[in-house]
Amino acid sequence: MVTFASLALTQDLDKPLAPVPSARQSTHVTVAATPPLPVRAGSSARVEIAFRVAPGFHINSNRPNSGLLAPTVMKLDPPTDISIAKLTYPAGRDLSFPFAPNDKLNVYTGDFTVSALVSAARTTPPGRYRVHGNLKYQACDNKACYPPSQMPVAFDVKIGKAAGAPRVRRNPAQSPHVHQ
Repeated sequence: MVTFASLALTQDLDKPLAPVPSARQSTHVTVAATPPLPVRAGSSARVEIAFRVAPGFHINSNRPNSGLLAPTVMKLDPPTDISIAKLTYPAGRDLSFPFAPNDKLNVYTGDFTVSALVSAARTTPPGRYRVHGNLKYQACDNKACYPPSQMPVAFDVKIGKAAGAPRVRRNPAQSPHVHQ
């Protein structure tokens, strides 16, 4: 079990935490571009969003081993007529670190993917829609943990016609009948 003393890391509790520049925070985790997700109106598809934790850092998993640790959580805000369900996080790895050698922390390192089920209402008009969101996480290295951060996440959903939708008949350019 992780104790508060082990979470204090190597800092003295009576010293204030030094602020971490925001530019440095953005280098702890990166997100890969996600290709547009094709979904037919009235159907669902799974989107996979790939992240990378910078070498020498780790972030708490979605289910850290202690309630005192900030879990990694992705929130998505879809447009009207599109819904998000079943967010799936990978299992973390139980690792020990020099600041708490007797405790195993459940963390993500390197590459990991979070997926979600994207559904479009049957009445969703065909077109391209943008889903926005963010990944909340707390990055740490072997000596310290940094303030919790948020990384913007976005991907496009390309809605196609519903399966079984009636086809629109178009008039041919020229009638096959000879008119005299």
